[in-house]
Amino acid sequence: MAVNGTAHVRIARPSKDLAAAERFWIGGLGLDVLYRHEGDGTPGDHSLLMAGWPEAAWHLELVHDPGQPVEPRPTAEDLLVVYLDGEVPADLLARLLEHGGTRVPAHNPYWDQWGVTIEDADGYRLVLSTRQWSNS
Repeated sequence: MAVNGTAHVRIARPSKDLAAAERFWIGGLGLDVLYRHEGDGTPGDHSLLMAGWPEAAWHLELVHDPGQPVEPRPTAEDLLVVYLDGEVPADLLARLLEHGGTRVPAHNPYWDQWGVTIEDADGYRLVLSTRQWSNS
């Protein structure tokens, strides 16, 4: 397959706590568990959770290696933006907050004007944007 717009994208991130990450991304946002592996604790056998929507061309891979943990180091600009093309549903925002998210002001005020920013337990930020987007 050529490297082009049909290639699947995996966004891999370290996590301090996969259970907390699962609460936020699966229970809160509503992604599906696409794959899960429970590591046995030996070096290199890490635990991971792949989360996404089955029909999407991307997914998150959240990884934790208890033998050699990697501390997440997100910045205020490490964003996963979901374009809703409409208002942010109040029940979705409430569910994200109930599942461990924290609403935060965006580093870039553009995102406060056009959406809501929620931080997960690892410090990564999800923006629910009221705008629409197309690469074409």
